[in-house]
Amino acid sequence: MAGIRLHPGNVKALASSLAIGAVGGFLFELSGLPLAWMLGPMIANLLASSQGVNVAVPEPLRNVFLAVMGLVLGSQVTPQLAHRVVDWPLSAGLLLVGVAASTAVAAAWYRRCGFDPVSAWFGASPGAMTAMIMLGDKCGGDAQRIAVAQSLRIILVILFLPPLFWSFEGGSGAVGPENTTLEHGWMLLSIPLLLPLGRWLRLPSAALLAPLLAAALLSGFDIASLTLPDWGMNLMLWVLGSAIGSRFKGMTRRLLGRYLWQSGVATLLALAVLAVFAELIHQLLGVGRDVALLALAPGGIGEMAILAVALDIDPVFVAFHHLLRMVTLMLVAPFWARWLLRRQPSSPSSIDK
Repeated sequence: MAGIRLHPGNVKALASSLAIGAVGGFLFELSGLPLAWMLGPMIANLLASSQGVNVAVPEPLRNVFLAVMGLVLGSQVTPQLAHRVVDWPLSAGLLLVGVAASTAVAAAWYRRCGFDPVSAWFGASPGAMTAMIMLGDKCGGDAQRIAVAQSLRIILVILFLPPLFWSFEGGSGAVGPENTTLEHGWMLLSIPLLLPLGRWLRLPSAALLAPLLAAALLSGFDIASLTLPDWGMNLMLWVLGSAIGSRFKGMTRRLLGRYLWQSGVATLLALAVLAVFAELIHQLLGVGRDVALLALAPGGIGEMAILAVALDIDPVFVAFHHLLRMVTLMLVAPFWARWLLRRQPSSPSSIDK
């Protein structure tokens, strides 16, 4: 995908998505809710797309703003970070056990909702969404059900967590420290080089991870750290929130309502299980409850990185654990897929199709 095709339909869908997102962001800003310029555009585009409105944010544009997020996130790495890394093996172990437990609980719920075993397990896996959809399809699962379950899980986690943290902190609408200046903005010029480099290296979530690693090196050696002003953060959240919400184009309200109910219960069950493991991390390592919960939350690495940076909740700790979860799922999923196939010898599909 070399660039954004600016044909009229593409431009109109993008303009509609951003305009609708701006209305949603403005209304959320007036209400004083947290992450107004992410949640508002996301919900507004979700509602519009489910009504058949042609809204879309082209993938290349989304990747550019995801790369900006990667630079911001990588810039959180400091030379003083090394002494904290010794605590992470224990939290990483608890994360992996928690992922297995939460996936099993969510998959059991999806089975009760009528999902076949393959669709239930791959729909419940908390991360590596594209890989889960592809593997689930190859194992004979329902690709649409898996895709919708994965997408709604991410959206619901984003909807659940900010108000939860907001209520615990006394209802302040502010997220993170206020900032009015752009520092080391020249780092943004590296994005056209880092995006193809990430694809060439075949990094998972390359649009996020390649800039993140590059910025982490610069910041870790105390060379440069990108800081965006508040308006820059809001611009990034506006585009990314619109991109997330515009995924459900063409889905009827009735079908969306049923999927929301199924995915909402599954997400709450997964969050409840993971909250237990987050509490263990809090008690054993002294990590803040909000940090531990966000590090274990069953959302996508990009979306959770956005929340961590925007809410100023230890972004490096959060990103490390989500990256570990994503890589582990991608390594384990093919073996799990083969095991599921062996349990269904009559299935016409194959892992190699």
